[in-house]
Amino acid sequence: MNLQDNLLAMERKLWSGGKAAYERTLDDDCLIAFTQMAGVSSRDSIAEQADENRWQGLDIEVEGFLQPTDDVALLTYHASAVRGDAEPYEARVSSGYVKRGGDWKMMFHQQTPLGSAKEKS
Repeated sequence: MNLQDNLLAMERKLWSGGKAAYERTLDDDCLIAFTQMAGVSSRDSIAEQADENRWQGLDIEVEGFLQPTDDVALLTYHASAVRGDAEPYEARVSSGYVKRGGDWKMMFHQQTPLGSAKEKS
């Protein structure tokens, strides 16, 4: 499995997993950028907010991957999923990873909501 596939597998676990997935994947501090919040947060504070089995029917389509150095990688993709009984969610997502002690850790994560399928028709 190549690095892009490994990072995608990590992303999928974050979408569907809970606290343990975040504790395994995030760097000590992570820069996040969402519509409602942005800034640097600790791995522990982010993990505490994670619910188990949050998203269902996740579909990811890679839009870009770049590894500018041996220990930094960036991934951008289109995601669509459903949370519980809620409306479908679509977003353009970007994550940055850094290699620490041989393991890849997420140090940046951004989501831009794209609106629901209803809004596009």
